[in-house]
Amino acid sequence: MTNNKRLSQRGESAASKPLRMDLEIYNEAIQNRYHPSFKPEGTFPMTVAENHLCWEMLRDKMQEISRNQEIPEWVASYGDPAGVLTFREAISGFLGEFLVKDKIDPNTLACSVGATSVIEMTSFLLGESGDTAVIPAPSYPVYTADIGVMAGLKRFDLQTHHEVSELADGFPVTLSHLENAKKDIEEKGSRFRMLILTSPDNPTGGIYSENQLIQIADWCEKEEIHLIVNEIYGLTLIDIDHPEIRKDYPKAIEFKSFGGIMKERKSPYLHLWYSLSKDFGISGYRVGIFHSYNEQLIAGYRNIGLTHAISNHTQWLLQEVLSDQAFVKKYLKSFQQALTKSYIIVRSTLKKLQIPFNPSYGSLFVWIDLSALMDMQSKEAQHQLWLEIFQKTGILITPGNGFGHSKLGMFRVVITSVSHTELEVAMERFEKFYIEKNSETN
Repeated sequence: MTNNKRLSQRGESAASKPLRMDLEIYNEAIQNRYHPSFKPEGTFPMTVAENHLCWEMLRDKMQEISRNQEIPEWVASYGDPAGVLTFREAISGFLGEFLVKDKIDPNTLACSVGATSVIEMTSFLLGESGDTAVIPAPSYPVYTADIGVMAGLKRFDLQTHHEVSELADGFPVTLSHLENAKKDIEEKGSRFRMLILTSPDNPTGGIYSENQLIQIADWCEKEEIHLIVNEIYGLTLIDIDHPEIRKDYPKAIEFKSFGGIMKERKSPYLHLWYSLSKDFGISGYRVGIFHSYNEQLIAGYRNIGLTHAISNHTQWLLQEVLSDQAFVKKYLKSFQQALTKSYIIVRSTLKKLQIPFNPSYGSLFVWIDLSALMDMQSKEAQHQLWLEIFQKTGILITPGNGFGHSKLGMFRVVITSVSHTELEVAMERFEKFYIEKNSETN
């Protein structure tokens, strides 16, 4: 019998599954973006996690470097697949100064083309096909593909709460949750291999306290489960002491990088993910970073990482940026101020309309509850509401599909993909829509 299939089973599966369920509408929105003069009825794409707030400042710095410095000869040659030493030294200096607040050995770092690559590589090296990664819900939808396509790991969405109000005092992840998940996974014939925490979180904007991370790390080390904390938004922090929002945090949690706990313990089971995509708004540069004291894991990463290696020119340019710590300090201050302003714009509208949401500590998002606008609590009603918001307002946000959470009617709003002026126009449109829709529903 002749096999007429043009692709492998893997190829056919890939061709039939879109990367994101909102990608087609996102591309439509991008082609029709709002402009106050040319497209006043245009759209506001607020669904893809991009940060456009301080790009001009960073671009000017990169242009200055390119004008005033010669490109070194090593840029044209092959380099260390895990990142050339001078680049890893610049990364270690940057992370040590601004994120971890302690010195980091560049030999504990491995770099590759974006956070997706780092997640995929780590999953491939730590887990066997059929193993399970546990992720507290709601969480980044594309984790499913990042851990599953190449490594073959399964995703377990850990339900720790239902209502957004339950996040008021931080993530309600307990050791009992983890014990029950382990039992459930093992009863189904799999192995609880990895626990992934994102702090600040996508989509809720919450953070894990240092004590909570210590307790979870204790449990994971005892159970020989790999704990990975994703700090891709580690410097995307909102000024929670700003007078307009201070009252939203009656029991404020201080962000502390997991890197400090890792350095103290140097455990082979504790790891950290980072990227320049979000804090610096350069997702197109494709720079992901893995930090671990597991020497065997770093060696494995290097040995199979050639296909994931970052362009040497990108490494050179960014090492020059990051080595200028006075500039980085100035940039981060400007970015965090702009981020806080964006958050306040969105928060003010949500408060005015009495829409439940989780007060963000950081990240690019606000996680909001629009279930009151749904006639029925169903995935179909949620999908229809998402489409209606876009069709009537031009605002494209992310529905709860794929985040793995039990509550329907939840939506993620990216607050950094448009300017402050554009964001204010978008919120005016949203307010008008919400009032009209709410009167119809009630």
